[in-house]
Amino acid sequence: MGKTALIFPGQGSQVVGMGADLYDAMPGARAIMDRANEVLGFSLTDIMFGTGLENDADLLKQTQNTQPALFVHSMAVLQAMKTQHGNPDMAAGHSLGEYSALTAAGAISFEDALQTVRLRGELMAGAGKMRPGTMAAILGMEDADVESLCQDASGDGDGDGYNIVQPANFNSPGQIVISGDVSAVERAVELAPERGARRALMLPVSGAFHSPLMEAATQGLTDALAALQIQTPAYPVYLNVTASPTIDPEEIRTRLVEQLTAPVRWAHILRAMHENGASRFIEVGAGRVLCGLVKRTLGRELETVAFGTAADLEKE
Repeated sequence: MGKTALIFPGQGSQVVGMGADLYDAMPGARAIMDRANEVLGFSLTDIMFGTGLENDADLLKQTQNTQPALFVHSMAVLQAMKTQHGNPDMAAGHSLGEYSALTAAGAISFEDALQTVRLRGELMAGAGKMRPGTMAAILGMEDADVESLCQDASGDGDGDGYNIVQPANFNSPGQIVISGDVSAVERAVELAPERGARRALMLPVSGAFHSPLMEAATQGLTDALAALQIQTPAYPVYLNVTASPTIDPEEIRTRLVEQLTAPVRWAHILRAMHENGASRFIEVGAGRVLCGLVKRTLGRELETVAFGTAADLEKE
């Protein structure tokens, strides 16, 4: 029998109203969200559910809010799922979702992970203000060709070192996100069609995530993680930086810092999980983006299921 992999979404999957139905319908999920409000000292659920004001979406889009909101939503769904789905064999999370995967596997406590992802969001927002950057999606090109494109679009024309772009997310074959200084990303988007891209488009983001422009966030996260208790996970967690499974707490600590400035090797993670026996992928949290990436990377015959709403859980 095939193995089950849990996969957890990252930024981009958030939507105002997320989790409100779970809060109303599932006591276990409600307890998780109430605990999150206590730990953070403010009402994260107001930001998640929305208050009916015009700026609801803008508030949720701020990375220091997006990250804890997505983490808490995934943990609330997981809590509601626990009685229905036996023990998984492995887990992974996309970017921020790596913290959800590690918490699900028992490597980090809910409270510690929540405070860490809030801090991670604040540090990344600060780095984004210190050195503004952007991201773009490149569709229809091979990994190596995108890497070459980024090298050609990067440059130090005026000697200030502020002209960097690199791959940030290898999401699926032919779907890669790049990240870096605005001028270099724009240059890559201009060059991409003549290099064979089917499409290249700028993304509405607040910073150049998973690139050297996040360097300013690394020391603060290093200090926080140094003080964090990380246990051996109950099952292997596949890391964004290496695309390999680990149960080593010290490797986890190191790679979580590296992840800030390194690409998310998501397609490589999915292939490695499949090679190690995963035939059922359960997306835990907001949206269904990761299920789509499984199908695009591994084939449409793979079993995928997404749990993000009370209706999803009630169907089971």
